[in-house]
Amino acid sequence: MSRSAVIDTNVWLDLFVFADPQALELGRALADGGFLQPVRSPRTDSEIESVLRRPLFAPMHDRAAQGFARWQSIAMPCEPATRAPWTCRDADDQKFLDLACATGSSFLFTKDKALLALHRRAVRDGLWILAPVDFGRGIAQDGVAKSQRVVEGVMPA
Repeated sequence: MSRSAVIDTNVWLDLFVFADPQALELGRALADGGFLQPVRSPRTDSEIESVLRRPLFAPMHDRAAQGFARWQSIAMPCEPATRAPWTCRDADDQKFLDLACATGSSFLFTKDKALLALHRRAVRDGLWILAPVDFGRGIAQDGVAKSQRVVEGVMPA
């Protein structure tokens, strides 16, 4: 059974532009599509596009463009109509919480401290806010099948 997952911009960059080893297992799970189904919104896509237009990314243009095209093909689009019950102290990051809430996502992957600080409150409502390395550690230690059983045991379908 696939669970929806929101990916914030920095994690997106780690996955599709920088190929960060700490995000490797998360990338595999997203590509597989069996356990995690990524979701996106016009606002999250707009932020990615805006970041990719920065001069820093000019030398990586082809890789970034290919990554964005891949993202568009694997991530389910959604337009959040309501605001999440959790408020991020960084208003720019609220869009990720709103998307997670609108899609009933099980996971929000981020390295942002303001979002990670909301984990305890959000997990009560079924949203796990995790750094990609934490997902990777669970897979590396337990294997995909066991990790999936553990998550499903905590978060019923």
